[in-house]
Amino acid sequence: MAYENTNENRPLLQRMRAFVGEALSDNETDFTVGPINRALGLLAIPMMLEMAMEAVFAVVDIAFVSRLGTNAIAAVGLTEALITVLYALAIGLGMGVTAMISRRIGARDPIAAAYVMGQAIWVGAAISIVIGTLGVIFAADLLRMMGASEGVIAEGKGFTAMLLGGNASILYLFLLNAGFRGAGDAPVALRSLTLANGLNIILDPCFIFGLGPFPELGVTGAAVATTIGRGVGVVYLFWYLFAGKGRLRFQLHNLAIAPELIMRMIRISMGGIGQFLIATSSWIAIIRVVALYGSAPIAAYTIAIRLIEFVFLPAWGLGNAAATLVGQNLGAARPDRAEKSVWVASRYNVIFMSVLGMIFVVLAPQIVGLFTEDAEILAYGISCLRIMGFGYPMYAVGMIVIQALNGAGDTRTPSLLNFIVFWLIQIPLAYWLATSAGFGPNGVFLAIVISESILTILGVMVFRSGKWRTEQV
Repeated sequence: MAYENTNENRPLLQRMRAFVGEALSDNETDFTVGPINRALGLLAIPMMLEMAMEAVFAVVDIAFVSRLGTNAIAAVGLTEALITVLYALAIGLGMGVTAMISRRIGARDPIAAAYVMGQAIWVGAAISIVIGTLGVIFAADLLRMMGASEGVIAEGKGFTAMLLGGNASILYLFLLNAGFRGAGDAPVALRSLTLANGLNIILDPCFIFGLGPFPELGVTGAAVATTIGRGVGVVYLFWYLFAGKGRLRFQLHNLAIAPELIMRMIRISMGGIGQFLIATSSWIAIIRVVALYGSAPIAAYTIAIRLIEFVFLPAWGLGNAAATLVGQNLGAARPDRAEKSVWVASRYNVIFMSVLGMIFVVLAPQIVGLFTEDAEILAYGISCLRIMGFGYPMYAVGMIVIQALNGAGDTRTPSLLNFIVFWLIQIPLAYWLATSAGFGPNGVFLAIVISESILTILGVMVFRSGKWRTEQV
């Protein structure tokens, strides 16, 4: 009997291994035909791994920098707050790039898709030059503006100048990867981030602590390592692009400036930029409410959010896959298939996040206990994980639907929904539940669950209205 079970399982395992191998390698699959489950899996596997790679960067840097002391950690934290603006630009522009390229690939027009990528390169160059110049010149002033002490400025200005001066490595990693995802070449984006992360992990301790022939640069070394790692990842993407590989078939003449395409890209991207900025500013306001109750709830919330990111980022990768399917199927004049793809992705995401949410609810004490032994921090951290864990099924549907709207090119509606839910509902509700209702920090965590659930409901209602089907990109 055991032998028979082994024989029955072996073909399934072999098929799974072959499928994962296909998903992680270059392929010419047409995502507008065939089984939706297969198309979604081929796109989702590399995209989910790609998002997991994004989480690694911040964890690796802070793990090494934390050995340098409080000033170094503060410099990294304050610079990350400044970099948020760059991330907003990069993510927002990436949404526009993905929507425009996926639509043209779905319409069997790779030449038009390549021209979109060409315009993204010029837009990225213009933004990175401006931010890089200002960042290098005013690094110390920017830290001072963020409230840094003179000690932090003295130790951290090099880190800030290097990271902002080399911002092109961040911007192009987002933009080019967004283009490849939209084209359906998701494994390319995964390989670039794997390469960038690998180099960052190796170079971080070398430049920070001066190992071997490397200079000891302290916290500045973390920025040098990160910039080199991301930069090499970007070089790989440019090489792949200009070699004419993948679905885009890019050539030099695709760099010809097309003002109309650039303006359309900026118009679509403005909603994406707004989404990120609204969500980020809401997060800052939420932190301020938590801060009313001291440092322990802040520490607990910080730990919990870092843990939750490792769930949300892979799930967000599944949302990116849904966005690509929506864009390509709209381009192929198959809106019904686009809609069906979203519900299939939602179902898988609910299963994925529900399982992880249950783990967080049941094992919260053990998970938070890995990061702290402080009884007060532990108590708040457990409450945060458990309260937010119950909302995972709703988050799962919401992030897929919102990404689907972005993939269709309708970035304005999610931006409006974010404004309503995060600014008009979440922040006031968090303050009321924490203070007037007497729930304290737990009221803040509860407000997040309620507001995110409302966002999901509104997002589903908007998506079901079907207006996204006629969005012009």
